[in-house]
Amino acid sequence: MDNGHYSDSENRPLKRARRTPSPSSSNGHPSTMPPNSSALPPLSLSILGVEPLDEFIVEVADFIHHMIRTKPEGPGLVEVEAKVGVLRDKGTGQRLQLPILVETILSPNYTESRFESNMSPMQHKHFNQLLNKLKTTPGQSSSPVEYQHHHLIDTFYPSDNPRDREKIRVTRDERTGEVKECLKKIRLGSLDIYSPKRAADWRISVNLEVPVPPPIGSSTHSRKKDRLSYSHEEFVIDLTQVTSSGGPNTKVRLLQKFTGLSKTLVHSLRLLSHAA
Repeated sequence: MDNGHYSDSENRPLKRARRTPSPSSSNGHPSTMPPNSSALPPLSLSILGVEPLDEFIVEVADFIHHMIRTKPEGPGLVEVEAKVGVLRDKGTGQRLQLPILVETILSPNYTESRFESNMSPMQHKHFNQLLNKLKTTPGQSSSPVEYQHHHLIDTFYPSDNPRDREKIRVTRDERTGEVKECLKKIRLGSLDIYSPKRAADWRISVNLEVPVPPPIGSSTHSRKKDRLSYSHEEFVIDLTQVTSSGGPNTKVRLLQKFTGLSKTLVHSLRLLSHAA
């Protein structure tokens, strides 16, 4: 029985061309398949000729859109923030174990897990080297990666309104004392992404940053941040070592002042979590 199409000269299956091939390479390697006039036509996107929507990206985009539409009235800048970390079972403290094989979004109503954004010193070093390579290696990206190193101190104050849970955060340059930000950060919502095949999970949060006047009175606590910021197009990737009263820890976050680029946000977080 003939199970496929074969070339008379080579007695092996002909290869179909991809619908959207790379101009000169595939997976980073030059193409070695010579032109063949008898090659099969490119495969269609589907039997209907269209590519289905990626439900994962649509869910993220719908979530961000809903958070923005339902945000409180008034001034403020919407911030879409994604963090790399680990989802832990609230009961055991171990990494979450679910009967799921691939990366998935957990329902916001799922309450059996907590997200922990701390990372080990080895992971910090790994991400630092990865991001430095993106900055220094030509051709890694169509746009340049910019880099800044910040030493900051966050001081927190209670809100003037006792009904507010959100504290006022004053951020200063540790070396000069210059006030960089004075705001109240209102958390609008978050989505947890569980990645059972990877060493890290991730979380997407939507926040509203509201500028406020400098607070009067005593602070409740403070923390130091040693932050490496890598900016690329509409995104900022922060690699931050935080020292507070609870001791030092490391956080990786991808920050986006909202511009509607949900697909790029998801792809970037997937690659970062896969690299952890």
